[in-house]
Amino acid sequence: MPSEWYALLVAMTLGLFLMTISVNLLSIYLSVELVSICSYLLTALTASRKASEGGIKYLLFGAVSSAIMLYGMSLLYGMTGTLDLTADAFGIELARQESAVAVVAVLLTSAGLLFKLAGVPFHVWTPDAYEAAPVPVAAFFSVGPKAAAVLVLMRVVTSLPVESVGASVVGLQTPLAVLALAGMFIGNLSALRQTDAKRLLAYSTIAHAGFLLVGVVALNEAGFEAVLFYAGTYLFLSLAAFFLIDLLARTNPANAADDGILIRNFAGLGPKQPLLSVALTVTMLGLTGLPPTVGFTAKLLSFSALYDAWQQQGNPWLLALFALGILNALISLVYYLKIPFLLFFRPLQPEQPEPVRAIGGGGYLAVALAFSIVLLFLKPDWLLNLIAGW
Repeated sequence: MPSEWYALLVAMTLGLFLMTISVNLLSIYLSVELVSICSYLLTALTASRKASEGGIKYLLFGAVSSAIMLYGMSLLYGMTGTLDLTADAFGIELARQESAVAVVAVLLTSAGLLFKLAGVPFHVWTPDAYEAAPVPVAAFFSVGPKAAAVLVLMRVVTSLPVESVGASVVGLQTPLAVLALAGMFIGNLSALRQTDAKRLLAYSTIAHAGFLLVGVVALNEAGFEAVLFYAGTYLFLSLAAFFLIDLLARTNPANAADDGILIRNFAGLGPKQPLLSVALTVTMLGLTGLPPTVGFTAKLLSFSALYDAWQQQGNPWLLALFALGILNALISLVYYLKIPFLLFFRPLQPEQPEPVRAIGGGGYLAVALAFSIVLLFLKPDWLLNLIAGW
């Protein structure tokens, strides 16, 4: 890749780091903007029409979410007189406001974070941007901004007074539960009809943004720990999925003539590339949330925290999110297992050339990521202890 890519990736990483350590609303906004600007350029840097369209769509939705976020922050500043989330005045003054007003201000402030999460309603840019960006960049988009955004969102939520955004029907839980459900359904149902592998993964990230919000909606300590665990495991799952799909696509010369990575071109590659194919199958099982992968543990922790919150608080939206979230996990089975089915149960197309067998060092790295998905299922305490120490 050209040197500009590396410079932008370094700048974007700096922005993500600043997001995770910021407790001031202004510094959060500036770090989100740094990440966003680098993301726009990384998407549009390739000299192609698809990259330009993806970058422009990314920019337009980013500008809208940024404006909404800034307006929400101005409302919070007007209510509290401070930009510091850790200041006592922030919680005290916000507790004096009407619950609905405080919730609206928080939701508007969260717009930029939902944009980086690829959460509804700021998700429309995701498929085009992921399809246009090179696979390493798309893989980075799928994990880095999500992890940083969910950490900031948790920091915002935990800084709020319970009496202002607690477990009432008009509190923060209900709108967040609606957004989580919308993300799951839109992401999963849209992924069902995709023919391009990168677009399929893009829509799956929208669904996973909804699953990430499950722990936040619970508004309890177990929920926040589940969010961190889910974000950590999703890092392994998403990186492995993008890299393995890219590597398998490269072994099939038929992809060179197509615009994108078409799912149909994975047919029959399983016997030709057994190591990569088995690793991709394990990764897809992990993204679905099935054992023996750490994706199952992540979903189990999230929904257990949500169920405990429903038992304690009685909010019917929590029970609806619990039931429909499990339904969405089942829906995702259909498209996640589409590629493994083609790999092992469909022959090579007659017109397809013989696949190339070499996988190189990148292939072994991707296989190691897939292996870690099973290892963390057997040893989840490794990640849980790290979270507890953090």
